[in-house]
Amino acid sequence: MFNGKSKSEFAAETGGNSTSLIGNGTTLKGDITCTGDLRIDGLLIGNVHSTAKVVIGANGVVEGDINGLQADIMGKVTGTIKVKELLQLKASGIVNGNIHAGKLQIEPAATFNGACHMGSVSASPVTPNISDKQKDSKAA
Repeated sequence: MFNGKSKSEFAAETGGNSTSLIGNGTTLKGDITCTGDLRIDGLLIGNVHSTAKVVIGANGVVEGDINGLQADIMGKVTGTIKVKELLQLKASGIVNGNIHAGKLQIEPAATFNGACHMGSVSASPVTPNISDKQKDSKAA
């Protein structure tokens, strides 16, 4: 049943990149920080910080922000999503909040309510500053 190898030896053989799972019917309150892939099929009330891929399953619900390398959303997210590479909103996905992604793919049946910012996740949008004198001249 057990082969006598330590956990670190097993992780080295399998590449060291494991997937964490929050199963259906599980409620977790608090923030999650992980270096491997993460799949959420239950309820998370808190934020996710990952250096890998985050998957929100069809029954998954996240009430908080998601930061990661990539993400697939099939469930419901209420919060800001920041993804450095590809963000996929699947047909059953519902996102209520702003998204920041390098690339974005939205299936036609997905629901998204919020603002979208594409490109570098760390870059902040630049808003032009119009002086009062310019506003007055435009109004005249």
